[in-house]
Amino acid sequence: MGPPPLLRLTLRAFDASERTARRGTASLGRRARRLRFRAFMIAQCAVTAGLAYWVAGRVLGHPMPIFAPVAAIVCLGFSFGQRFSRAVEMAVGVALGVLVGDVFVRVFGSGPWQVVVVAGVAMSIATLVGARNLMVIQAGVQSTIVVTLLPAAGEGVSRWLDAVVGCALALLVTTVAPSAPLVRPRILVAEALTEVSGTVRAAREALATGDPGMAEEVLARARRSETQLSAIEEATREGMAVVRYSPFVRAHRPQMESIAALYEPLDRLMRNLRVMTRRTAVATFHSELPPPAYLELMDELVEVLDYMAGELYERRLPTAAQKRLVRLAQHSARTDLRTSLSNIVVLAQIRSMTVDLLQLCGLSYADARDLVPELA
Repeated sequence: MGPPPLLRLTLRAFDASERTARRGTASLGRRARRLRFRAFMIAQCAVTAGLAYWVAGRVLGHPMPIFAPVAAIVCLGFSFGQRFSRAVEMAVGVALGVLVGDVFVRVFGSGPWQVVVVAGVAMSIATLVGARNLMVIQAGVQSTIVVTLLPAAGEGVSRWLDAVVGCALALLVTTVAPSAPLVRPRILVAEALTEVSGTVRAAREALATGDPGMAEEVLARARRSETQLSAIEEATREGMAVVRYSPFVRAHRPQMESIAALYEPLDRLMRNLRVMTRRTAVATFHSELPPPAYLELMDELVEVLDYMAGELYERRLPTAAQKRLVRLAQHSARTDLRTSLSNIVVLAQIRSMTVDLLQLCGLSYADARDLVPELA
């Protein structure tokens, strides 16, 4: 006979509230990390916007240089590799919109139907010359602004100069102060290794206790690692663009290329992690406890992952972990195979992840595979 209905409802409510609290805490942590990584970009946009407003207002003498800070923020808001092309697109789009709007207001004046026509004409011309979305939009927006807010002939030119000021300052700031995009990929890789370590540790606990519910949670956790890979790929692309375009940090290009080379083995590492956690869930579902040696291998793997993450946090590539990984590989080759298929698959994934981690140390796949002995 089960618990009374009221007690069951109370337990369900408590369980739901506990899960909600955990998700809320995790969500808050993700938002805090997102803010931390975007703080440099936000500061760049804010300072450059104020500087663009000051230059357009004080140096050029424009009374309301609204578009100067807007142009600066739009240019800086894109990834580094896109800023140059986007700045040119914006400047050209603004120039086209101002030209069409200025000519139109001279001939037809300002009004509702004029807005309809001038926006359509400006965007059509931009499309015909092969412009991309940003240029087409800016052409339509600026032609409309000239007709509505700057109806006096000739005033639209100052709007284009404001855009040039904002774009130019955005590119200058991008070139001079690009240090954050060089740091972020390394930190993200370190965080990914820390997450892999935590997932392996949790999988080990699920196997040791034979808890299917815990194993399912670990599997769901491993599947969420895909979002980390996307962030690393984007950050790496950003960092490589910085060392290509900025003359001040080209000396960091070899280091950035070394960090970029970590993406492929890290991708395979997380794929193997998902296979391991899937077999962990199967093993616990069938109550297949692993041999103690398998749990010891997982402990050893966790220690190596934590060490490699620490090296990256300390601004070093994790090459010093190679000896530890070779010892792990040797231990894995001497384990007993008289166990269930799911547990053997877990062992196989430990060995595959060892190969991936050796590649993270800078070895080629062939060299890394040679350091993992065949099963005795």
